[in-house]
Amino acid sequence: NDLLEPLFYEALAVERKDNFYPRLNCKIPFLNGGLFEPSGGYDWKNVHIPISNKTFGKIFETFTLYNFTVREDEPLEREVAVDPEMLGKVFENLLEVKDRKSIGAFYTPREIVHYMCQESLINYLDTSLNRQEQKLAQEEPQQGQLFGPAKPVQKALSYKRYIPVVPREDIEWFIRHGEAAVAFDAAKEAGTKSYAWQMPDSIRTHASEIDRALAEIKICDPAIGSGAFPVGMMTEIVKAREILSTYLPADLERTPYAFKRHAIEHSLYGVDIDASAIDIARLRLWLSLVVDEDDFHIIKPLPNLDYKIVCGNSLQSVKQGFMEGEIEAKKEQFQNTTAPKEKERLRAEIDRILGILTQNFSKFDFRIYFSEVFRKRGGFDVVIANPPYVRGERIKDQKKDLKQQFSCYTGTADLYVYFYERGIEILRPNGTLAFISSNKYFRSGYGEKLRAFLTQHTIHQLIDFGDAPVFDAIAYPSIIILKKKPSQENQVRAMTWKPGPPIQQFADIYRSESFLMEQAELKSDGWRLESPQVLRLLEKLTRAGKPLGEYVDGKIYYGIKTGLNEAFIVDQPTRDRLIAEHASSSYLLKPILRGRDVKRWRIDYSGRYLIKIESSENKQHPWSGMEMKKAEQKFEQCYPAVYQHLLPYRERLIKRDDQGKYYWELRSCKYWDDFNYEQIVWGNLATQPKFAFAPSGYILSAPANTVISNSHYLAGILNSSVTHYLVIQSAAERQGGFVEFKPMYISPLAIPPKPSGEKISALVREILALVRDNKNPNQLEQQLNHEVYRLYGLTDAEIHIIEDAIQSEGDQ
Repeated sequence: NDLLEPLFYEALAVERKDNFYPRLNCKIPFLNGGLFEPSGGYDWKNVHIPISNKTFGKIFETFTLYNFTVREDEPLEREVAVDPEMLGKVFENLLEVKDRKSIGAFYTPREIVHYMCQESLINYLDTSLNRQEQKLAQEEPQQGQLFGPAKPVQKALSYKRYIPVVPREDIEWFIRHGEAAVAFDAAKEAGTKSYAWQMPDSIRTHASEIDRALAEIKICDPAIGSGAFPVGMMTEIVKAREILSTYLPADLERTPYAFKRHAIEHSLYGVDIDASAIDIARLRLWLSLVVDEDDFHIIKPLPNLDYKIVCGNSLQSVKQGFMEGEIEAKKEQFQNTTAPKEKERLRAEIDRILGILTQNFSKFDFRIYFSEVFRKRGGFDVVIANPPYVRGERIKDQKKDLKQQFSCYTGTADLYVYFYERGIEILRPNGTLAFISSNKYFRSGYGEKLRAFLTQHTIHQLIDFGDAPVFDAIAYPSIIILKKKPSQENQVRAMTWKPGPPIQQFADIYRSESFLMEQAELKSDGWRLESPQVLRLLEKLTRAGKPLGEYVDGKIYYGIKTGLNEAFIVDQPTRDRLIAEHASSSYLLKPILRGRDVKRWRIDYSGRYLIKIESSENKQHPWSGMEMKKAEQKFEQCYPAVYQHLLPYRERLIKRDDQGKYYWELRSCKYWDDFNYEQIVWGNLATQPKFAFAPSGYILSAPANTVISNSHYLAGILNSSVTHYLVIQSAAERQGGFVEFKPMYISPLAIPPKPSGEKISALVREILALVRDNKNPNQLEQQLNHEVYRLYGLTDAEIHIIEDAIQSEGDQ
């Protein structure tokens, strides 16, 4: 009450002559910027918060244990200290788990931010410097006249053409390694003849044009969170402009402070639905600016960011009005206004117009709030973000609006899908999108429309992190960097990151291990980030025969879903008791297998049984059609032991009933009779193929799966390295090296026609005999793989690709 509130809300927030603040008897700079304005109308002068000095003493003692800095220049900190990145982590961790899930807030690691910002800047400069206006025809020279003005001359049509004035590889070197060259080149500039120029000639020659492009860039993060990407982009811009100062005429105004202020005022924009995130993002930008001004006497007030970093829903929009231009001059005035009354007057005028255009602030729209960007440049040069991770079932109330607005809409889609479409929409032509999000859209059904939408543009990079621990809480992230430009014949630099190396080495590993693939290989039915050799192999394997689902006439099933396992699945003693108490009901108890019971080539039956009551799905009960109470009485009479067993679960089972079923009935299953045949079964998750034969009459429990077949030939193919390879190429990976062997991934496997004299069936029978005797079948399995390779007509090089991929998967 006596010191901190006056310091924040008055000394730093109100402009005074000579900056002298009598209450604290010292000079304190006026910083403005909204940073020190009371939130929510808080009356700091009249409301007293009784926090004792002792409490603050403990707080300061805790702070003293750490070394704090407000610099966050790059991934490798220049000093071991707690920097403003901490604010983002604090923001994320203060959210309750349910809130974090509802808004999808997860902090992006600094190494990833650094990489994406550099790549975005490289793409922007390449476009800005190397797309030149070209005339389709030579213009006629203007012809002067003796009297009167010259005759008008028709202008020649022109088009934009890519001419590498500053080669892209030079831009890449400048952004990534330019700092290393400055010391040498500064010495060279000063006259040290023995030094050679380190910076590429094209950068030094066109330093002025590059600097101007960096000053003009417009960047937006539509899910700004705590501001990591805008701060990262600002850092890269400032670093690049500092480097260019070596090759430009001396200018006292070319300081880090001036570059940062210019970027904050003219280049950076952001939106987030969470007001706290906006506060933190603004704070980080303000801190980054303050740290670079050492002279107290010339320090300027901080810029107002109210209309640059905005709280709003990026997925909303409104029909365009006709008053956008009216706001622009007022916003420019507001940004650097320091007088409180003038500031409030301008804010009221701007908000009045915004309120009219946004249905009384009920909607957010980029073209209204950031109208100056669209009016002058046609959109943003860079849109960069980590869009929110919110699953489709959590956004049910938004689906009607989303369906009306987005061509990528699918009812089950994650919220981030719509950020992709909006991000590209607000880019200017040839602008760059850089997003990190879940990789699920690569192969999921809900990602099909998004995949088709993205491939309409020119994709530069695709990086799939798989289950690498890039985020603490989110698995399977991916990065995409693309240009808003119709895709023609384009090559994508792609990589699938393998867990192991620290993420700090990401940029170097990506540059050494990524490969080029044709964008045309990114099919709408699913994306595979593979080299041309691998894609040719996959195509060969896919065309080798009929898909498994067709090969077995569609008899691929999930195991049955019992609802409450503890009710319907019983152990051997319970089964014996039920039979003893009601002998005639023995046919109600069927042996059942779980996924954990299925090993490679064999079944470890655990002695469990399924209670199966005949239902109206197959055969009607004698009491079918009776009302519930009478039917239950009839059931008790017919199966008293089973009735007593199920009775404790009655209430829960009835609550689950939504189709008039009786509480003893299982969920629907239309293929009960198929369990009367021999089958090939397997579990849902495994580190390698684990297919085995199950005897006829055995029921299978979900999430395990079955193919109704007794073919040794088919079992041999399913347990081969070819199947293992195809599954790891298409199926979802889980942490720990596990892969999903769901029917959706198994069903498309191509099964070649069974050749005459094939050896696979005989080898499988020998393997099964060894397994029954608890002997190791490894040698026979190698022979089996060799026969399967021959069956698919694979070359030595193709076999090497398969075995190398399986080995890499095992190493993880």
